[in-house]
Amino acid sequence: MKRKGMSRREFMALASLATAGGYLHLQNGIARAMMGSGGMGGGGMGGGGTTIINPPPGSPFKDPAEAVKNALGVYELAVQEAQVNVNGTWATLLTYNGAFPGPTIRARRGETLRVQLKNFLPSTTEKNILGHTKNITNLHTHGLHVSPEPPADSMMIQLKPGEIYDYSYDLGHEEPGHLNFYHPHVHGVVAEQYWGGLAGPLVIEDDTTALAGYETHIMVLKDLTLSGSAPTPYTSMMDYMHGKEGNLVMVNGQVNPVLNIRPGQVQRWRIVNASNARFYKLSLEGHSLYLVGTDGGLLDKLYHISSLLLSPGERADILVKASRTAKSYRFLSLPYSRGGMSSQQQVTLLTLSCKGATVNSSLPTSVNPGAKRVVMDTSMLPRRTLTLSMMQGRGYINGISFTDMDHTYKFMSHLGGWEVWEIINQSGMDHPFHQHVNSAQILSITGGDSAYASLYTTIPAWKDVVIVPKWGKVTMLVPVMDWPGMTMFHCHIIEHEDIGMMGAWDIMGMPM
Repeated sequence: MKRKGMSRREFMALASLATAGGYLHLQNGIARAMMGSGGMGGGGMGGGGTTIINPPPGSPFKDPAEAVKNALGVYELAVQEAQVNVNGTWATLLTYNGAFPGPTIRARRGETLRVQLKNFLPSTTEKNILGHTKNITNLHTHGLHVSPEPPADSMMIQLKPGEIYDYSYDLGHEEPGHLNFYHPHVHGVVAEQYWGGLAGPLVIEDDTTALAGYETHIMVLKDLTLSGSAPTPYTSMMDYMHGKEGNLVMVNGQVNPVLNIRPGQVQRWRIVNASNARFYKLSLEGHSLYLVGTDGGLLDKLYHISSLLLSPGERADILVKASRTAKSYRFLSLPYSRGGMSSQQQVTLLTLSCKGATVNSSLPTSVNPGAKRVVMDTSMLPRRTLTLSMMQGRGYINGISFTDMDHTYKFMSHLGGWEVWEIINQSGMDHPFHQHVNSAQILSITGGDSAYASLYTTIPAWKDVVIVPKWGKVTMLVPVMDWPGMTMFHCHIIEHEDIGMMGAWDIMGMPM
C-alpha cells in the first residue's frame, strides 16, 4: 500500500444544487405507518399520529467487538466493505475491520494513542450527487481533547483507496471516564460513509473506582435502511436536506436484542448516538435512569431522569438499577419531533430481561467530585455569534456555505482563554451543533425540549454536541485550551455538514 503524505486539505467544491423552494418552508410530515420491506416489523399507528415500532425480542445482547493492539502497540483499522448480517439479511456495509459497528478502542489519559488507518475501499472515479469522489476517507476521533494538527485529529488528512496513515494522539490533556467515537470526516462523502456503517466507540477509561464494580455495556445506536443487500443510496437533495432515518433501528447492529439483568442489580450503560439524523428520547419501562456522565466526562454525582434526549453525536453514561419485579422491560426511544419532515416514532431499542436471584446492588453516592460548573464573569469575554440556516439545497453558518477551507465562515481564537458562543438556529429543524477539540458548558438554551434545557444548563456537564432547537438558540462557555491548530464546527446531522453547515476554527498560540 502507499503511505499517505501530507498536503493541504483538498475539498472538492459542491455541485450547484437547488431544490424546489427553501428549507424554511418545510412542514412536519405525517408520521409513517408500517415499516416497509426489510423493516423492523411490529409497527403500527399509536395515538396522536405516532408510529409504534415494537419488533419481537431478538438475539442476546452483544457489546461491540474489542479492538486489539498489534505488537507495536498500534490499533490497526481497515476501512473495507464486508458482509454483515443485518436483522437476518446479509448486506454489504462499510466497516472497520469487518465489524459493524467498528471495534471498541480503549485508552487512558496520559497515553499516546496510535491508530493506523488503511483504506481498503475499492478504487473508483465515481462521484456522488454532490459531486464528490467516493471512497476517499480519513478518521475523526469525535470528542477527544487532542491536537487538530497532523498526525492527530486533522481533517486535512485524506486517504485514497490503497493509502494508509499513521495517526498519533497525545492524551496528556484528556479527561478520563468518557465515551467517544470515531468516524470519517471527508467533506461531501461523510454522510454516505457514516450511513453505510463507518462508526465505532472510543473509550477513555475511568481514573476513579466509583463505577468499577458495575457490569458495563457499550451501546451504539444506529439506524439503516437496506435496498436489497446494500444501504439505500443518496438519490435526491431531500436526503441531504432532511437527513436520513432508517427503518431498522439497532443497538450494536442488533434489532431489539435481549439484555439480561438480575432483580436489584445495577448496570452501567455507555451510549452513543451514531445515527446520521435520528434523535433518541431514551426511557426504560418501569425504571428511572441515573445520568453519571456526558460527552466530556463523568459528573459529580447521579442525576435522576425519567428520559434523556440524545441527538446525533451525543453520548450518555447512565446507571440502571433493576426492579425487584422479575419480568421484561422495554428500553424505548419515545416520540420526539426534530422538525422538518421527520416523523414521530416510539421504537423499542432493546428488551431488558430481569430474572434470576435478587441482588442488593447499591447506587454510588458520589462519582467524580472534581466535576463542577464553571462560575465566572463572562461580560468581558470574547463573544461569537454563529447563525445556522438552510435554503436552496445548502446549509450555512453566518450566511456562508462550506465548500473548502478557502470558502467557509472562519474565525480565530487564542489559546489560554475563554469565549462565549451564541448559536442561533434560523430554521425549522433542530441542529445538533458539534465543535472539535474543546468541550463547552451550556449557559442557556432557548426553545426546544424543556427537560433537556434544564438538565444541561444546571449540571456540571461538558458538551461537544448540543441541540440548538428549531428557531431557538444556545449560549455556551468555551475554553480555548491546550491545542492550537485549524479545526471545525458543524451540524452533526451528517448530511447538513456535507451540504455546507460547517465552519473553520483557527486556534492560535498564546498571544504575545
